[in-house]
Amino acid sequence: MAITIFLVFVFFVIGLSLFLGNKTKSSKAYYAAGGNIHWGVNGIAFAGDYLSAASFLGICGMIATLGFDGFLYSIGYLAGWIVALFVVAEPLKRLGKYTFTDAVDANYNSRGIKLTAAISTLVVSICYLIPQMVGAGVLVQPLLGLPHAWGVIMVGAIVITIVATAGMASTTYVQFIKGTLLIIFSTILVAAVVIRGLSTQPDQGGAVEYYHYTDLSAQVKGDQLILDDPKYTVLDQQEIKGCNKFVKLSSEGMETWWYISETESGLVLHETQSTVMKADGKWINGSLESETNKLRLVGNLERIDGEGNVETGRLNVFSFLAKLSDKDTVFRTWKTANFVDSANQKVTVYYPKLVTGDQYMRPGLKFKVEGTPLEKLDFLSLMLALFLGTAALPHILIRYYTVPNPASARKSTIIAIAAIGFFYILTLFMGLGAAINGSVNPADSNMSAPLLARSFSEILFAIISAIAFATVLGTVSGLIVAASGAVAHDLFDRYLMIKMTDQQKVRAGKITAFVIGGIAILLGILFKGINVSFLVGLAFAVAASANLPAIIMLLFWKKTTAKGIAASITVGILSSLMLISMSPELYTLYGRNPLDAPIPLNNPGIISIPLSFVTLVVVSLLTQKKKEQE
Repeated sequence: MAITIFLVFVFFVIGLSLFLGNKTKSSKAYYAAGGNIHWGVNGIAFAGDYLSAASFLGICGMIATLGFDGFLYSIGYLAGWIVALFVVAEPLKRLGKYTFTDAVDANYNSRGIKLTAAISTLVVSICYLIPQMVGAGVLVQPLLGLPHAWGVIMVGAIVITIVATAGMASTTYVQFIKGTLLIIFSTILVAAVVIRGLSTQPDQGGAVEYYHYTDLSAQVKGDQLILDDPKYTVLDQQEIKGCNKFVKLSSEGMETWWYISETESGLVLHETQSTVMKADGKWINGSLESETNKLRLVGNLERIDGEGNVETGRLNVFSFLAKLSDKDTVFRTWKTANFVDSANQKVTVYYPKLVTGDQYMRPGLKFKVEGTPLEKLDFLSLMLALFLGTAALPHILIRYYTVPNPASARKSTIIAIAAIGFFYILTLFMGLGAAINGSVNPADSNMSAPLLARSFSEILFAIISAIAFATVLGTVSGLIVAASGAVAHDLFDRYLMIKMTDQQKVRAGKITAFVIGGIAILLGILFKGINVSFLVGLAFAVAASANLPAIIMLLFWKKTTAKGIAASITVGILSSLMLISMSPELYTLYGRNPLDAPIPLNNPGIISIPLSFVTLVVVSLLTQKKKEQE
């Protein structure tokens, strides 16, 4: 049933693309759907485009594992639409024709702007493509039983078909259908979560398979760790950064890592999950990785009202939040430690940390808003990128060219804000529902929402997974249309001035779709396991650094010059990518110690965005005389 529903959805999307492809003959039809999309349809398509894998998979996963901090992404994503509505929507429609480059180059006809803006579109689109493809691979694993790489390849093939057949027309209607279904079925899923209520034993009478962890007590005698349970044998001990202590135990042939915490009554060992890189393969929780031995799903609700075996039954949305926010409610959150064990093998341990409901439901578990000045700066940098990045994303900007006039562009944006705002409220309940219903994988939180649906029924799981898959399809197709326009329209036609017929422009766009799709597939495989919301946050930072200063200053500062815009875009791209590549999170991805990262910030926006603005102002002032002569 799950596979049938999924395949019906996929074949419907491909059939729609082929049907609309017969009507796509001109370059305007291919890149901007002929400019004839109704503002209501475009508004929901905006929502469908924007509610990407990061919104549905990543945010729900972050809320499930990190509490309210994950919801801050929702707030940041939504706030960015205020900039899009009041600053960008109508002027961009008046200035442009097909692409972001058209808009920023409208008053200049500058080869420098054409080149840098086209490159910026490509770079941002590829950065944004990575998390979408990662999300696709994650979805296909539990649904079809295929490896991550095959899921990524499948999405790439389908999306290339969508874009290469009908371009923006098929992309728009796929996004409209996907946006509508996503909001409807997410609402159904939230209603199911609230009606089920809360439970510290989320197995639903055995219907849901989840793992509840064991704790052991221990004592220290000299340098020896003595366990109260004699069936466990100590094999290895590790101390990370002087505070997090781990011990490897053996029992009945299984080797597992445990986390040590100190209590008033002595030491307590908490069972963890772990992956170990050995010479002969990757081992999980002491056994060679296989289909039957993956990281186990967990329920994160330890106590309700101070009790360890409680079921509340049906609640409403307000009592649901009130119960979870109570200081006597206790959540199990998850942290990660990386180290090399005594056998010189790389180990990743996912270990628990208990927090109260009032801690879980306010900021602070991931973003240290009450922490050091550097931690506060990193959080501010993320919010700045999310707030300013929306109005600078190429696949969002080109959607303004699919409507007939500037008024329609404004109306589309208002519809989008309403739909997106409502959906982001739903993400809070879906993320919390995943945390308490035994559907969180500590090592890969991206599947939290679909696995939550599976805890209710296979059919709901299939529908939610198919919609999530369509979420990826819609966003990726929009990104590839934007990238195709950057290459065929901006670089070939306008920068290199290669004279092409309308049909040749469309063909160039389709060829580009194949190339960009191939790059996206490769990157989606390489970045497996990284939370997609985090990756999208980086794409927003690049977009806000490279594109937004050019748009803002072009509209509101008369002294802006072509060289200023080109320099600003160049500095924005290079500075944001350089800062990201040297950040602690990326050092973790490289397999290196994040403390060794030369840049202590994970989010570059607070440095790269002002730097791009300053560059534009300085270069524009230095080139004023030449502008006056021209």
